[in-house]
Amino acid sequence: MSEVIAGVQIPETAATAEAARLIQETTSPLIYHHSRRVFVFGRLHADRLGLAPDPELLYLAALFHDAGLATPFSEVEQRFEVDGADHARTFLLERGFSPAAAETVWTAIALHTTPGIPDRMGPEIAATYLGVLTDVLGFGLDGLDPDQLAETLAVHPRDDFKNEFLRAYHEGLKNRPETTNGTVNSDVLEHFVPGFRRTTTVERILGSAWPS
Repeated sequence: MSEVIAGVQIPETAATAEAARLIQETTSPLIYHHSRRVFVFGRLHADRLGLAPDPELLYLAALFHDAGLATPFSEVEQRFEVDGADHARTFLLERGFSPAAAETVWTAIALHTTPGIPDRMGPEIAATYLGVLTDVLGFGLDGLDPDQLAETLAVHPRDDFKNEFLRAYHEGLKNRPETTNGTVNSDVLEHFVPGFRRTTTVERILGSAWPS
């Protein structure tokens, strides 16, 4: 029988089953539970907004969206979002998904920490972003049905999520601080790393090679 959480059916395909196992093996229970909540909340937002994301693609995007925090999937230093997005795209292409489908999942993951843009894009991209906003920042929490919320948290409990997630966030960024430039990620390093100070855009413009 299909798994249903808060009225949301969890996609059951070979790819989603394999991806779920992979995320459980390569990340942590914290990230796994967070990622599954992101999928459920993303679907609930999509239903509210009249969007129709492909459930399988949305689920894969949600599963991989924070994978780059735990495991560097690239041999080059890059943003953790891009690490996860690159890995997800390779995963989809190697399993016969179309380039368009793989690109949709890549974009959903790569942009999930970028305010003001992904919610104006395709349904999978928007729903991933809105699901992240709900689980991390409480966006739209007061609009969720209390029974759906309780059922989601019963299956995927938050425990001390705020503090544990911030620690995991920091762990994923501390060895590549330059990749946080110009992103919300620098806020995390400023919180955890004594003396850390991001280079501002004003400083980068004034310090450029141009004479004027």
